Amino acid sequence: MNIFVTGASGLIGGTVAARLIESGHAVTGLIRDESRAGALSGLGIEPVVGTLDDAESLARLARRADAVVNAADSDHRGAVETLVTALAGSGKPLLHTSGSGFVATGTTGERSEDVFGEDAVAGWVPDHPVRAARVAIDRLVLAAAEQDVRSVVLCNSLVYGQGRVPGRQSVLIDALIRQAHSDGVVRHVGAGRNIWSNVHVDDLADLYALALEKSPAGTFYFVESGEESFGAMASALAGALGMPAPRPWDPSSPGNLWDPGFAAHALGSNSRVRGARARDLLGWSPRHHSVVEWIAGAGLRAAAP
Repeated sequence: MNIFVTGASGLIGGTVAARLIESGHAVTGLIRDESRAGALSGLGIEPVVGTLDDAESLARLARRADAVVNAADSDHRGAVETLVTALAGSGKPLLHTSGSGFVATGTTGERSEDVFGEDAVAGWVPDHPVRAARVAIDRLVLAAAEQDVRSVVLCNSLVYGQGRVPGRQSVLIDALIRQAHSDGVVRHVGAGRNIWSNVHVDDLADLYALALEKSPAGTFYFVESGEESFGAMASALAGALGMPAPRPWDPSSPGNLWDPGFAAHALGSNSRVRGARARDLLGWSPRHHSVVEWIAGAGLRAAAP
């Protein structure tokens, strides 16, 4: 198939695109930064420079392709509307990348016992406008099945691992690393007992390939293969970086490298999900199950500081 991938220079989009190339597909990758074109070409991906705001180009590239993977921005409603309209009536696959932050609970680094399965979020009403907007976009994608689009939402948990295109890696882990280099010590919000489900990017890419091949239309998947507390991740980071034991931090304290809202609602929250559908419907069998083992091993040394 000829597959159009948005966000092809990112951790998710680049790794998925490379995985699809290895499976024998032809891939066109949308990127914003022309300087990344060479890296994509080296992987066999045809780079196209553009933005999600260019609706005409986005629609043209989508119609030209046999399938579309949207991995650029989970929260760009305009791009999703353009892609759905372009593919309506075609029966082509549209894989949309979402994120499990919309079920996040807590802000202070304390553990939550709330765990969300795929059925539980069908009527979920988030308590934050940004999260509510993401849920609305996911539902827009799923509803495209009624317009003869084989639409799929892959709702990823915390993604870790080394991307195939050099550049930014895991958003949340990179935030901890940048803070550690800035402050000389790894920090976690509060006691660091808050937990996020997680998934290795290579396992995630395998799931995208499976979903492209055989997922039913209108299907939502949580993508996870384990979970860990931020305290445990911070401790593993401290060991890998040769730094002292991590320390708690109030997100509103002076000198915070993180935006206080990001620190509280992302780094200080819980996002615990369970994804049975990918395993039951598609036969997905992830190989990696411990973000702490990855941090402690060779993976972190390859990650961007």
